[in-house]
Amino acid sequence: MKKIILLILVFCAFQNAQSQTDSSKAQPNEDNSIYNSGGIEVKPEFKGGLNKFYEYIAKNYRSPDVPGLKGKLLISFVVEKDGSITDIKVLKDIGYGSGEEAIRILKNCPKWSPAEQNGKTVRCQFMLPIAIQTP
Repeated sequence: MKKIILLILVFCAFQNAQSQTDSSKAQPNEDNSIYNSGGIEVKPEFKGGLNKFYEYIAKNYRSPDVPGLKGKLLISFVVEKDGSITDIKVLKDIGYGSGEEAIRILKNCPKWSPAEQNGKTVRCQFMLPIAIQTP
């Protein structure tokens, strides 16, 4: 029995600057930069679209057993060149294991279609706000 009403308010990215990764591990001419989704030509997409992603979150998120819990999580993650989700971070948490649960479902998330910039597949960072309310 679900005890949570899960709303994903906005699927967006913040930051206008591109982040750099450790280029010492990169092969010559390989771009391992992390791009901001706001300035990317082709944004990464969950297979089946945004509504399917919302369904995945709602179906798999296990709410904390805390009556009356209400708040917003802010999660950051990177969609890799192969479509996998990595570098998951909880930037804002409401406690009671809610952030850890968000990490769990994103780690188990099916692969996305990766982002593209200048005709090449690139890594792309996203921010995901999740609103939680338990009865």
